Amino acid sequence: MITYNYSARQLATGVLVKAEVQAESESAAAKLLMDQMLFPISIEQKSENKGALSFLNRIKPKDRVIFTRQLATLINAGLPLTQSLRTVRDQLSSKPLQVVVDSIVASVEGGVSLSKAFSEHPKVFNSIYVSLISAGEATGTLDTSLERIAFQQEKDAAIASKIRGALTYPAVVLVVILGVSIFMVTGVLPQITKLFADLHKTLPFFTQLLDKLSQFLIHQWWLAILIAGAAIFGMLSYFKTPSGKSNLDTIKMKIPVFGPIFMKVYMARFARTLGTMMSSGIPMIQGLEIVRDGIGNVHVAKTIDDAIQKVKAGKSLSSALEGKETFLSLVPQMVLIGEQSGAIDQLLERVAKYYEDEVDETVKNLSSIIEPLMMVVMGVLVGGLIAAILVPVYGLVGAGDSFNK
Repeated sequence: MITYNYSARQLATGVLVKAEVQAESESAAAKLLMDQMLFPISIEQKSENKGALSFLNRIKPKDRVIFTRQLATLINAGLPLTQSLRTVRDQLSSKPLQVVVDSIVASVEGGVSLSKAFSEHPKVFNSIYVSLISAGEATGTLDTSLERIAFQQEKDAAIASKIRGALTYPAVVLVVILGVSIFMVTGVLPQITKLFADLHKTLPFFTQLLDKLSQFLIHQWWLAILIAGAAIFGMLSYFKTPSGKSNLDTIKMKIPVFGPIFMKVYMARFARTLGTMMSSGIPMIQGLEIVRDGIGNVHVAKTIDDAIQKVKAGKSLSSALEGKETFLSLVPQMVLIGEQSGAIDQLLERVAKYYEDEVDETVKNLSSIIEPLMMVVMGVLVGGLIAAILVPVYGLVGAGDSFNK
């Protein structure tokens, strides 16, 4: 399929329409427009623009949520699908999302199902989104599915925002510590070094090491930046490899203070997504496969994959998850109750809400937990620098007093 930009007028009203259409050729696109009672004025093949600034075209989760909720409202009001898509498209403030919606409209007008049209944009609409759309189409509850998607996205975005907020404070403190350390090493220490050189005195060993670092940062700052950049790039590249991602995900689960938060986030994501899938009529196995691919941790995903195989073999989900280190014990317990009562989707939603509330409460109290730890780190680093600078000065003062006596 080739994507074309077209301008056409509605035969009934004469209204000018500008959008996209997908067809095998330009003549096929023109025929498709005529079948839709549109008189084509111009049809041009769309050119792909993937420049260096393509990263600026990222679609914000908030814009996606607004789009989903508005589309659900219009479909619930009885508007035809393509008209609903076009109406929502015109109200969007995100230009990149407008382009995506234009492509979806073109695909739907070309006879493609809505879920298939969404699946053509995996970077914008993930497998969870597409699966819920497909379930809504199959059951005739597309508006309800869209509302569930919007609610799911809002919860995911809220949790991600809380995690970013929790990480902001220690990050800022570390930047301040680094800034103070660089200032003392490059601004204060050279003065002490010059004083000792003028007096023909020998600096203590630790101060000499800091002086070498100071000279390096002052005279070869470009090399320091290059080394730091290479180290960061190497680290990020490593974390993209299977072993690096595995190690990073292990750190996320085991790191003090933040490890329990990440675990609760994974449990909330698992319960919320699987509960939404099952309440939309998606079979458990398919729902687990989708959750596995979107959980965000390779170790939790491996546990879910093992659980899928056990469920296929006839075991219950609760027994497949019970006793796993990557799952908090409350999850299989609540799943067991859901299996016994026949309301597993409702129990999963309760689990999700419980862990989401837990994350909220932990994040609120996080500053009081982290502050003492950061103060210790700051005290050790800055105290060490001050000692390296002031001890030699006190040594000079002591030597001067002895000389005067």
